[in-house]
Amino acid sequence: MGAFEWLLLPVLGSALLCLLLVPLGYQVIARGVIFADLAIAQWAALGTLAGLYFLPNYTLAGAPVSSLLFALLAAMTVHLIFRLLGEAKEAWIGLLYVVGASLAILLVSDDPHGAQALQRAAAGDLLWANWELVVATAILAALVWLLSWKLSGWLSSAAFMPVFAIAVTYSVSLAGIYVVFATLIITPLIVGSIQGKSPIAAALCAIAGHLVAIVGSVMFDVPVGPAIVIATLFTALLWLGTRSLFSENGHHL
Repeated sequence: MGAFEWLLLPVLGSALLCLLLVPLGYQVIARGVIFADLAIAQWAALGTLAGLYFLPNYTLAGAPVSSLLFALLAAMTVHLIFRLLGEAKEAWIGLLYVVGASLAILLVSDDPHGAQALQRAAAGDLLWANWELVVATAILAALVWLLSWKLSGWLSSAAFMPVFAIAVTYSVSLAGIYVVFATLIITPLIVGSIQGKSPIAAALCAIAGHLVAIVGSVMFDVPVGPAIVIATLFTALLWLGTRSLFSENGHHL
């Protein structure tokens, strides 16, 4: 057991990440612009990279301050796109993502370690989670569930975007863009198609996928970020198939 004690923090961080992102994912899907979260996550990662060069050592509860500022800027831009650009909103949000990704590449182009920095921003490394980020994720997850319980209308209000941007900032710092996008979308999309608006089953399914990926990453020495994406998708499809099979046989899952 002692040899695997170091995994307790990544496992805890992973579970909290699912509890934070899955309820938010339902709202992203409900708003009809799936790639808004990807664009904001990309700008949060851009902020992290910018912080390495311009604001080193400036962090807030484990996340770079520059990442938080860039994510809030992107969230404000997405909000304005929703309000002002109507039918063209998908195209503008796609443009926001591409500009953020291009700026990130240009920013690290002269750095011999730039490729590694870009890969870390995209794929993350949840196995090396730190306590500051895990605690911040726990606080944010508790806040999201408390707001959803006490003030259910907040998800569709103007308050959603700044909370979402902060959640994405800490999530990207903890696990990278791919994991954030997969956790936000996969189980709310697949499990939610049958389970409805309750995020509990989707969150549990996401946690199961994350845990499978962490175990697989350690056992087979593969990158944990891409493993989480694949394992979460597999787990969600398996849950959906099992649920359908039980329903056909007159049982309820």
